[in-house]
Formats: sequence, structure tokens, C-alpha cells
Amino acid sequence: METNRLEAFSDGVLAIIITIMVLELKVPHGSDWGALTPLLPVFLSYVLSFVYLGIYWNNHHHLIKACPRVNGGIMWANLHLLFWLSLLPFVTGWMGENHFEALPTALYGAVLLLAAVAYYVLQQLIVAEEGSDSKLAVSLGRDWKGKLSPLLYGAGIGLAFLKPGIAGGIYVLVALMWLIPDKRIERVVEH
Repeated sequence: METNRLEAFSDGVLAIIITIMVLELKVPHGSDWGALTPLLPVFLSYVLSFVYLGIYWNNHHHLIKACPRVNGGIMWANLHLLFWLSLLPFVTGWMGENHFEALPTALYGAVLLLAAVAYYVLQQLIVAEEGSDSKLAVSLGRDWKGKLSPLLYGAGIGLAFLKPGIAGGIYVLVALMWLIPDKRIERVVEH
């Protein structure tokens, strides 16, 4: 099967996830700057999750474009990724509403970790479909960001119970690592 349906479905799911997240932002009951103060943690968690979804959308787009066809395993792996990403609105809202308390911050990190694992599985299945000597496989190389991210998420999950602010900082750090699109796969798609 060609990739266009998989990509269109994934784009639609990600758009719905973002819509659900923004609907969680409640309008304040005052008209001054002070009315916005209690909403700051909710807004900050929204911004972080929006950035993560943008990163996944961008890298997913390039990954799927590098894949000439999909099989059943790739389709299920893609759904696995979308499942974890679909939990972002819940953990985003819970973390923000509870001002980055330990358990919500740890669960947020767990969802990020499981989404990263799901993306890795999807990536590996696509490489297997292409072949280990394919341009895609070669372009991925050592994938230091892909290997470091789960380790940092794990550290963030553990630290959330000791210092939730540091855990949040780790989640921001990982997002910043990925904010610049991964050009390795983009180069494969262009050639």
C-alpha cells in the first residue's frame, strides 16, 4: 500500500489532538493581567505539548515520505505512536492544572517516553521494509538524539518525584534538542 492514506490519517489525528489540547485552555473570569496568572501553568504545559506534537508531525512527515510503501506492521506501529500521542492532552491538562506536581509530571514524562519508543519501533519497521542498506537506514546513522531522548525522559520521570521543576526542565531540553527538524531524513526524501 502507498503511504498517502497513512500520512493523511496521521495528520488528521494530530490535528484533533491539538484541537483537544487547546479546548482545555479555559477563559479566565477576570479582565486584568492577574486573571491570567493562575492559568500560566496550564498555558506552559500546553506550549510544551504543542511543540512536541509539532516535532512529531514534522519528523513523521519526513519518515513516511522516505517510505515507498507501508505494510500491516508499519500501520500498527503508526497507530501505536498515535495512541501515545493521543494521551498528551490528558497528561498536559493534568500536569498544568496541578502546577507541575510530582505524579502528573512523572506521568507526562512516561507518555513522552512511550511515544518515543513507539516512534523508534515505527522507524525500525520502515527501515526493515526498506532494507538495512537503504538510504533511510544510512541517513539515520547513530541517531544520538533518538537514543539520548528516552534516557532523559527516564531521568525526568524519576526526578519528578524529587524535583518536578527539574523534570520539567529535562522535558523542555529534549524538545529543544528536536526543535530543529532532523535534516538526515529530509535529505533522503529530496534525492
